[in-house]
Amino acid sequence: MLFCTLAAAGPLLAQQPADPLAGRLPPAAAAQVRAIAAQASARALPAASLVQKAIEGAAKGVPAARIVAAVQALADQLASAAGAIHDAGITLPDSASIEAGAFALTAGLSAAQVRALAKAAGTTGQRATALGVAGTLAALGVPTAQTVDLLSRSLGSAGDLNDLAGQVEAGMAHGQSAAAAAAGLAHGHPATPNPHRPTTAHGGSRKP
Repeated sequence: MLFCTLAAAGPLLAQQPADPLAGRLPPAAAAQVRAIAAQASARALPAASLVQKAIEGAAKGVPAARIVAAVQALADQLASAAGAIHDAGITLPDSASIEAGAFALTAGLSAAQVRALAKAAGTTGQRATALGVAGTLAALGVPTAQTVDLLSRSLGSAGDLNDLAGQVEAGMAHGQSAAAAAAGLAHGHPATPNPHRPTTAHGGSRKP
């Protein structure tokens, strides 16, 4: 009877997900990451991104102590992002918006700016997209206040928010600063080449 029970339980045991941290981190560090992830999950934060952060750090050979610190820092950013979105009137922020909000915070936006964008975006899909694009623009060098202003304006248009970062990069490739390229978009002006920079054979510009 015991054999039959174990045999029946075999397939169920085989279906149990393997610990993604096993063999990647020292046991003590893995336990710390699991504890941080469990605390995040209890607060309705996306814990999977914390485990993924640890896995990525381990793959790059980052010391265990730094991995744990980075995971804790991300957990704190996720909590701050969730709080900012909640303050925008969203009772239960979705995981995508929280992760995008954390990225925006890491890129330099303030909690107040994340809250303002979350409130302006309204719908769930637009909220996550707006916050993610905001983080990308800020990372490119667009001042955060200008980033929020550009996205707030763009939310009311028919354009795709995801195109904004590419358009700013195109302006930068033509010799504009990130701020100038974003300003051009806000006023409906496409990127234009810098006349002081020589052009390449492909029509772009290159540094002298």
